[in-house]
Amino acid sequence: MAKATGGSGTPVPQRLLAAATRLFAEQGYDRTSVQEIVEAAGVTKGALYHYFGSKEDLLQEVYARVLRLQQERLDAFADADAPVEQRLREAAADVVVTTIENLDDASIFFRSMHHLSPEKNKQVRVERRRYHERFRALVEEGQRSGVFSTATPADLIVDYHFGSVHHLSTWYRPDGPLTQQEVADHLADLLLRALRP
Repeated sequence: MAKATGGSGTPVPQRLLAAATRLFAEQGYDRTSVQEIVEAAGVTKGALYHYFGSKEDLLQEVYARVLRLQQERLDAFADADAPVEQRLREAAADVVVTTIENLDDASIFFRSMHHLSPEKNKQVRVERRRYHERFRALVEEGQRSGVFSTATPADLIVDYHFGSVHHLSTWYRPDGPLTQQEVADHLADLLLRALRP
């Protein structure tokens, strides 16, 4: 389906998502109206409902687009022809960088996930689980081959890393003392130190 640009050059769905993301981040999902979103995007309510069935669909897509990007990148790291330690480190650093690059999206989602219907919440959880399982498979591969310690269960290692990632929005600041890549490198190194035999 062709995506109308409404004269701005940016496709309408992207304009709607950008406006929703900014407003949800500034005001909160529950305090943002559909009218405010369409006005900020410069489109009509009809245009919003053409691309998204509801405000809730916008909320789901804010997070889903980041997760799709991260899954695609994780799959590329996992499938690469490189030692497992290198593949895991690259994947661990990448999820930090991509989360920081999309910090509003991530913080909106974790703040507002409870607004999703049970069905949409379940869909998102399935996609997140798929990502975590692929990440865990790298840890398990390294544990099976003796590269990583088996002293700590793979599930706990994965939860440890993603707990750090999920809290980035509470403390990371672009003007802070560490760049996003430095934060990513430190967290990836912590993960690998936890797995060292």
